Amino acid sequence: MIQVAYMSTYIPKRCGLATYTHHLRHYVKQASLWNAADPVIVMTDGDEQEYGNDQALWPLAKHDREAYRAMAQRVNASGVSVVSLQHEFGIFGGEAGAYVLDFVRELKKPLVTTFHTVFASPKEPYRSIQREIAERSDRIVVMNRRAVGYLRQSFGIPEAKIAFIPHGTPVPDPQQREAVRQRLNWADKKVVMTFGLLSRGKGLELILEALPQAVKDVPNLLYAVVGQTHPEVKKREGEAYREELMELIRRNRLERHVVMIDRYVDEAELVQFLTACDLYVTPYPGMEQITSGTLAYAVGLGRPVLSTPYSYAQDLLEGCDELLIPYGEPDRWAEKIASLLRDDSLRRDWEAKIGRVGSAMHWPQIGKRCASLFATLSKQSGSTFEQTEGTPVAALSR
Repeated sequence: MIQVAYMSTYIPKRCGLATYTHHLRHYVKQASLWNAADPVIVMTDGDEQEYGNDQALWPLAKHDREAYRAMAQRVNASGVSVVSLQHEFGIFGGEAGAYVLDFVRELKKPLVTTFHTVFASPKEPYRSIQREIAERSDRIVVMNRRAVGYLRQSFGIPEAKIAFIPHGTPVPDPQQREAVRQRLNWADKKVVMTFGLLSRGKGLELILEALPQAVKDVPNLLYAVVGQTHPEVKKREGEAYREELMELIRRNRLERHVVMIDRYVDEAELVQFLTACDLYVTPYPGMEQITSGTLAYAVGLGRPVLSTPYSYAQDLLEGCDELLIPYGEPDRWAEKIASLLRDDSLRRDWEAKIGRVGSAMHWPQIGKRCASLFATLSKQSGSTFEQTEGTPVAALSR
């Protein structure tokens, strides 16, 4: 019997990694051939009580260094077959999340690490931490094909040890689209959308500078900026950044063309927003971003997209170069936004192309691929598992 332990943040925490791990666990279970309750080692800031009495959730205090080694010992003594570590530097304690090394060093079970951040040229202290995790992992999962080369070049990790598995996304339901557009009062609009916790460095100013030109060609254009201000940003500066954006909207006379939906949006509602929009944009100025859950969701749901050519966008939209526009060129952005919104036939063509890219990213497929990986490592380590009615475990697909 296989049992997978996930190590990550987890719902109800409001963060992308928590949501990702929740879906991964659910769809691996749905696809798997084993029935054990898979535990989650939940990273906490001392708020363990919010997880109640669920015996499958094992809280680990982020800033308690001794607790990392103790947790590894708990896993070693348990029936866990494989550990799935979801790695982001900021969710673990110590400088650059160094405390996780105490867990990794003590662990005796097979380890699969999903790197949600990989640098093309890592600097200290990130470099040495990621190198050791990579070396101690039995398999590494990345969501960007470019990350395979980065890990090989930076740390000498053999390609055979690295599995490319795309970011999972919901399965689209196009029949919802018109009803949701009616409910949002978007039925007579051409809607461009951005989603995420509001913070500087997302490139929203670029879109606001491009819109005056675009709305001349598309008078019913609406730009929806969906999401509340990032909690850490709000602690530092309140709503100063949102107010700056609102001033830019006023200065460019865009009040009728921009709506800021300033609240927390759960996943179900996010899927509805994405399903209803006509064009999704990620105008990020930073070119090294290795993953983007929001862009993944838009593509997985088959929505036309425009993006700056950061690392994840280049990988995900390979062969769709005309959808990648450099940062700092608002005229080109305005022209491309207007052309896609004006031409329904062109937009439908891109919907079909993006839909084909996104079809490989739907959570049921990702769950099968990860379940196969976990089963393979479990067998290699000598664990046993039960197979249902002779159904073979799917071969690991890279």
